[in-house]
Amino acid sequence: MSLLPSRFIYSVSDCRALWNAPQFYGTYRAESQQSSADFRIYIENHTRNPDDLSRKQIRIYQLYSRTTGKHVQILGKKINANGDDGGKYALLVVETETFGSHIRIKGKESGYYICMNKNGKIIGKPNGRNQECVFVEEFLENNYTALVSAKYKGWYLGFNRKGKPKKGSRTTQTQQEVHFMKRHPKGKENPLEEFRFTTVTKRTRRARRLKPSSNTN
Repeated sequence: MSLLPSRFIYSVSDCRALWNAPQFYGTYRAESQQSSADFRIYIENHTRNPDDLSRKQIRIYQLYSRTTGKHVQILGKKINANGDDGGKYALLVVETETFGSHIRIKGKESGYYICMNKNGKIIGKPNGRNQECVFVEEFLENNYTALVSAKYKGWYLGFNRKGKPKKGSRTTQTQQEVHFMKRHPKGKENPLEEFRFTTVTKRTRRARRLKPSSNTN
């Protein structure tokens, strides 16, 4: 049985708690700073290495060109927008970085990346780590997508009516030559996300007017 008053016992306990509080707070603060530092280093390392597989999302699809009515295809160093739906050179491997909409586009068959050099010329390169091979997705109001160079601001990936690449310095976001739609590879459409696109021209408008109605006898 304790001979000391209960007040004295509580006072001693309170003193011990106050005595240990700075030590406990210092340890907690050090651990918190260490955790914050570790997390900051983790983010810096992953941001510094954009090719880290842990930061990539790989998708395979086709890019439908609004001007040609066909698909972008990477033959190697040469790139055009005359690919057929489901063509082996029209299948694109798109590497998307987790932190942002920066992408790299590689031909599934050729293994070459779409790049833009300092003159605005579109070329294919076997190594896509250069900043010239990075594009930024811009989603437009008309459901199309534009791809602007990450290195050369205001220069877009575009193709003329013949499917030939257009110089980046001669492109703007409002031009149809830089408008694309993403499409599933032929035969692999998702019924919940089916893509249906038609390039409307004067000829197709006239054909629609002349097409007989299915209800007529």
